[in-house]
Amino acid sequence: MAIAKIYSRARIGLDAPTVIVEVHIANGLPAFNIVGLPETTVKESKDRVRSALINCGYDFPGRRITVNLAPADLPKEGGRFDLPIAIGILLASEQLPAFATEQLEFAGELSLSGELRPILGEISMAMACSQQGRDLFLPEGNSAQASWVDGVRIFPLKHLKQLFPHLQQINPITPMATTKPQASGAEHKIDLSDIIGQNSAKRGLEIAAAGGHNLLLIGPPGTGKTMLASRLATLLPDMEQTEALQTAAIRSICGQQITSDNWLLRPFRAPHHNASSAALVGGGSHPQPGEITLAHNGILFLDELPEYDRKVLDLLREPLESGEVTISRVKQKTSYPAKFQLIAAMNPSPTGFYNDKRTTPEQVMRYLNRLSGPLLERIDMQLEVPLLPKGYWRQDKAQQTGECSETVRTRVIASRQIQIRRQGKANHRLTPAELNQYCGLCDDDREFFELAVEKLGLSTRVHHNLLKIARTIADLANAKSIDKHHLTEALSYRAMDRILTFLASNLQR
Repeated sequence: MAIAKIYSRARIGLDAPTVIVEVHIANGLPAFNIVGLPETTVKESKDRVRSALINCGYDFPGRRITVNLAPADLPKEGGRFDLPIAIGILLASEQLPAFATEQLEFAGELSLSGELRPILGEISMAMACSQQGRDLFLPEGNSAQASWVDGVRIFPLKHLKQLFPHLQQINPITPMATTKPQASGAEHKIDLSDIIGQNSAKRGLEIAAAGGHNLLLIGPPGTGKTMLASRLATLLPDMEQTEALQTAAIRSICGQQITSDNWLLRPFRAPHHNASSAALVGGGSHPQPGEITLAHNGILFLDELPEYDRKVLDLLREPLESGEVTISRVKQKTSYPAKFQLIAAMNPSPTGFYNDKRTTPEQVMRYLNRLSGPLLERIDMQLEVPLLPKGYWRQDKAQQTGECSETVRTRVIASRQIQIRRQGKANHRLTPAELNQYCGLCDDDREFFELAVEKLGLSTRVHHNLLKIARTIADLANAKSIDKHHLTEALSYRAMDRILTFLASNLQR
């Protein structure tokens, strides 16, 4: 056999398009050429493959070797093509027995001794192989995570020497059993009861967790805003298996380790306020996921929100609406999922207090104007976290701490189950058409709500967001329909509007 054909896969975002590795050995001066738009790491595979074959006891053909990675216009990067190139050379030089290559796929980086090193994106590869109905040979370090994908047989390879006995049926490789962790074994080391007081803020946190609503916490320093935000993760239900697999695929292309302890736990990302747009949204010549994609199906926490660059924050507006982000470059365009729950915290003024007489209303307004109006509209709930009232520390400890996370989480899960049974998604993801179907109001309540929205000067988007919050409040109370008191509570979560109204009245004096 002078020509061999081996199947592998490239990595473009979360996709794993098929790559056919064609190897041709011809007479002529010794040469080893790789064509098909290979990056530097792929070109360097020539030296790794040559040393691996020799050190494994195979003959390296002293002839003209041409490797074509098809399709030619698809960029190829990484060391994943080492293994299929080596197998193609062995097949073309008849050092391996011929086998049905159409039903198998290979990927892995070779060391100089022939050992297999892990690659990135094994879960995406396994998912693509499952759709094609092929078996997948991967390095042993990737096999456990790839086996979480249903419908594909994963064969773990530790060394290139294992392949010949496997094909000869002398010592066949046992495929990995398809197993997925069924429940998270991790326990949160933090709890909602760690926070002293702030019962209204805890209530808002419960509503945000139940409906998946975006939340902004506004208050002076030291009132527990960051602690509240970090406790949101302890209230959320675990991910479903499909969500967990997609999140694991994102982590795998970033080289992050997934274990049974964090398999179903929702991501919690908290980038620093000096993060660039590429760090937050993603970027690079070969677009890589940013923080909003790493927070997919989980929480993105932005502390000290006004300290972020305004242009960076405004990049969040489209992902908050669409649930995905598209990164465009001259040579490549990649889309990543970005369905995250935004939790932000901020002080109401540069000094921490908007009425402490250390700053003028003009200075406070300039500080708050770092946040654009369209971004604030996309944050469903805006909650004020005040200082504790005088005498609070003399109360009973149980009254100070309140309920634990597990108690609140039970109510959150029950509410989420109601939403899934009714509409198949969390309330935050309801479309305008679904609002008419699931958030209907009686005539009196509709008149009251429309009058309140008009008096507060709220946009249609905020109008819809308030309806979603009211629907979540009703679900937590196990109410079939939205009542006036649900609407009233939803309207109370507009702290930024109250602050801006207060400042505007002072500026007019």
